[in-house]
Amino acid sequence: PHIHPPMATSMGCLVALCLVSPLLLAGAVHGNPGYGGLFPQFYDHSCPKAKEIVHSIVAQAVARETRMAASLVRLHFHDCFVKGCDASVLLDNSTNIVSEKGSNPNRNSIRGFEVVDEIKVALETACPGTVSCADILALAARDSTILVCGPYWEVPLGRRDSLGASIQGSNNDIPAPNNTLPTIITKFKRLGLNLVDVVALSGGHTIGLSRCTSFRQRLYNQSGNGLADGTLDVSFAAQLRQGCPRSGGDNHLFPLDAVTSTKFDNFYFKNILAGRGLLSSDEVLLTKSAETAALVKAYANDVHLFFQHFAQSMVNMGNISPLTGSKGEIRKNCRRLNNFH
Repeated sequence: PHIHPPMATSMGCLVALCLVSPLLLAGAVHGNPGYGGLFPQFYDHSCPKAKEIVHSIVAQAVARETRMAASLVRLHFHDCFVKGCDASVLLDNSTNIVSEKGSNPNRNSIRGFEVVDEIKVALETACPGTVSCADILALAARDSTILVCGPYWEVPLGRRDSLGASIQGSNNDIPAPNNTLPTIITKFKRLGLNLVDVVALSGGHTIGLSRCTSFRQRLYNQSGNGLADGTLDVSFAAQLRQGCPRSGGDNHLFPLDAVTSTKFDNFYFKNILAGRGLLSSDEVLLTKSAETAALVKAYANDVHLFFQHFAQSMVNMGNISPLTGSKGEIRKNCRRLNNFH
């Protein structure tokens, strides 16, 4: 049996949201050592406290604001989908860089950068020039998931940081709330991710909040006929319209899982079955493909299966085109390149 790091089990789960996650006891998913050149023990000698430092700062951040867990998971996702998991999303604008933070999916929406800065400062103090910002994002996403009662997985490590950003990639490659299901599947497939990854990773919407602007069209004009989306539960739609008017209120926030918005569980999938998925990209998993619908039902019925698939899919996503060896660099400040101009 695999022995878990004590911090994972003893932390259990923030606030008394739940007992220790069943998967912690059932055995975790392992990153395949050497897959993409990454492996969980990468810093065991060069920075033995790295994982502990990340975990402790993420725990403090999530204790201050539970929503931060969802924000940090999303940061890793928005990083990996653009140029691979290389911390390109963290770069600020500079002479040679147009930041991905200004792209459509990220502008006024992506957050958690200060927490990453805090982790980076602590790691630079402990082991200067050793732990990459890309690895910080991967660890912070895993720790965030555990802290709100989700599954544990071993994070393969050894990514290095990009020397550039891609606002075009950020605008085009990240799945959008109003994308059709074929478009979403294509965006995943291009990166080597399959249908299981699409549905399991969408389940990350069991935590976090979404802005009115991300789902407004479902309430007022989904099919261009001025009517609400027919797949949306009528009373749920009425409730959403109160806080998300036809115009204005763009940044009003709504839980992606209205039942247990701060707990990582399978209510996201149960909600979809009840016509209470918030985003169009949530709903289409049930209505536009028999294969994805079967997974939605399977996860709604079996939280262990969802946890197992989510953990494996996070490892798969974390393996998208990492920079390793002598490629890229280890940034001293995650917001800018080491030879910053």
